[in-house]
Amino acid sequence: LKDATLFFSRDRPSLADVIPVMDDIDSLFTGYERNKKFHRTVRASVTVAKRTLNRYYSLTDGAEVYRIAMMLHPRHRLAYFKSAGWTDEWIKDAKQILQRRFD
Repeated sequence: LKDATLFFSRDRPSLADVIPVMDDIDSLFTGYERNKKFHRTVRASVTVAKRTLNRYYSLTDGAEVYRIAMMLHPRHRLAYFKSAGWTDEWIKDAKQILQRRFD
């Protein structure tokens, strides 16, 4: 999480990096939730934090600009969506959003 904070504290964080970083944080939280070496209160706190993260993540669905920025970013493009396990329907929707905006 420190890395994410430092990443977004840099001079010019990219809009295209928001979703991948949120995915990374979600992955970390999932690992903490499942790791029995952490006390159950820690795991419960992580569950609440993950719920909060997912609430903000779901808000990106209403802002097409995140998907457009990712598809136009040379590092991400559609490959990120595929590697992140997005459904074919979500990927198709992302393509259609881009086409609507730039056709």
